[in-house]
Amino acid sequence: MTTTTPQKFEFQAEIAQLLDIVTHSLYTEKEIFIRELVSNAADALEKLRHTQLTEKEIFDDQAGLEINLTTDDKAKTITIQDFGIGMTRAELVENLGTIAHSGSKAFLKALGAGEQKNASLIGQFGVGFYSAFMVAKSVKVYAHSWRTAEPGHLWLSDGSGSYEIEEAGDQRRGCKIVIELKDDCTEFASDGRIKEILERYSAFVSFPISLNGKRINTVQALWLRGKNEIKEEEYTEFYKFQAHAYEDPSLRLHFSADAPLAINALLFVPQENTEKLGLSRLEPAVSLYCRRVLIDAAPKDLLPDWLRFLKGVVDSEDLPLNISRETMQDKALIEKLNRVITKRFLKFLDEEAAARPDSYLKFYANFGLFLKEGAALDFAHKDQLVKLLRFESSLTDKTKSTSLADYVTRMGSEQKEIYYLTGANRTTIESGPYLEGFKARNLEVLFCYEPVDEYVMNNVRMFDGRRLIAADHADVKLTNLPQPPEGALSTDDTKTLTTWLKEALGDRVAEVKASERLVDSPALAINADKFMSAHMRRMMKAMDKEGADTPIKINLEINPRSAVMKRLFETHTAAPDRAKLVAEQILDNALISAGLLEDPTKMVARLYKLLESV
Repeated sequence: MTTTTPQKFEFQAEIAQLLDIVTHSLYTEKEIFIRELVSNAADALEKLRHTQLTEKEIFDDQAGLEINLTTDDKAKTITIQDFGIGMTRAELVENLGTIAHSGSKAFLKALGAGEQKNASLIGQFGVGFYSAFMVAKSVKVYAHSWRTAEPGHLWLSDGSGSYEIEEAGDQRRGCKIVIELKDDCTEFASDGRIKEILERYSAFVSFPISLNGKRINTVQALWLRGKNEIKEEEYTEFYKFQAHAYEDPSLRLHFSADAPLAINALLFVPQENTEKLGLSRLEPAVSLYCRRVLIDAAPKDLLPDWLRFLKGVVDSEDLPLNISRETMQDKALIEKLNRVITKRFLKFLDEEAAARPDSYLKFYANFGLFLKEGAALDFAHKDQLVKLLRFESSLTDKTKSTSLADYVTRMGSEQKEIYYLTGANRTTIESGPYLEGFKARNLEVLFCYEPVDEYVMNNVRMFDGRRLIAADHADVKLTNLPQPPEGALSTDDTKTLTTWLKEALGDRVAEVKASERLVDSPALAINADKFMSAHMRRMMKAMDKEGADTPIKINLEINPRSAVMKRLFETHTAAPDRAKLVAEQILDNALISAGLLEDPTKMVARLYKLLESV
């Protein structure tokens, strides 16, 4: 009940200027006013909670610490009420009508001359209240201070340049804001629309929020609680709510840090990698909060792109947000957040791999591609990422894998390089000619099955001071076999055969020589182009890149101990035409093993010709 005549005030010039900026250019989405007013209400409740610890007499002390919203689609209004610290008449004037306490002065100073329309501003200026005028024909604030001797008041404005204050009786402690909506903003008088906004931005506010009598925020902000206080089922419930998931998470990291930033984070790894299943590329899904209030549901710079599979929440009190809380001004700070969280997650994976290797390998089977992407592209975290990579090898059992660090522990004192081979699967690699020389010398070779592996290895290049090199690379130099097999062509005969092969094959080969790699197979083809492997060539052709059709430079290595080569040596003088067909077929066979034969048409015709002479 109103007991005094309303008193009219003009907004200070700075407030009028502020209202114009907030209403017309600061916020990109009008719905933000709900978040701002709810956040202010939560701040008022928090202030009251601290006041209750020091003051004996609190007005309306039976009122619960809660926030209530009501909508009226007929009257086209929305009401937001808290039972917090409240305001006296003087505080209403100071906080809502002048620059004394609202933070508006700092805000306007931050704008700078001629910058009134700039929405990218630093600071937490406490001016979120004015966002209500984006949607309001008029705003009424019913307020009663916690002080028992103070009366209640009504503050009223349409945002056009003035406001009124009058005494109002029968007011509960706190503030009740009644917004009469503009004709084009009546969506905010809808129960469903407000529920959607509250669940998006204010789901984890620490005080109960009710909408038209129904509790909204039923899930707690687990990331701010101690790990020992939380049950497993609470984590699972939170993950399903936050990630909109149906299955349980596969891994979870919950940590807090005070330096270099105040961070509380709760991160989850899903059960499935939907990218691997052939679905669309994942988008960032770790939400950024400041004091439980959502800042960005999908911040693109919070984590590196290769961690896009993570779900969860990061909350930092150190964020210097812009005035609208919609974007972050300090890029350097976000980069620091990125580094801290990424390093902590990589440390978590390293610990998981050491303590629970089976669990880690299950994770790696689904999400290892993301780690490989990071190892190839993220220079800042490459060293940590490379340690987490896993591969089968010539010394591991099928389906078992090894790390590069474990590989190094098994290297002999004379071995200076880490060898790997790419192929579709283990059978393909083991049945090819390129592994023979390494197995004969007991040199371990990593097996790479993923199309991206060669790109990763070429970008990683080094590990623990050792060079990563493909076992089929032209630069590979192997030591002599401990016990060379007998029955090889003589040195002179081998030289004669290689010279003849080079003449017979012409421009198809750059070089022909005896091989130190082969044990059983007759020959192998080596791509002598250091800058384009067979795999890279196929990728370029698939993408129709320039240069993909450039002829490959091939070196042919032969095995002087092979019965095929011995027979070819005999035939090249006795039946030179037939020998040339055999030589070309040997080369094509070697190219097939290397994945370098692009057109088999001539090979098929040649085979028929050879069959005619059988």
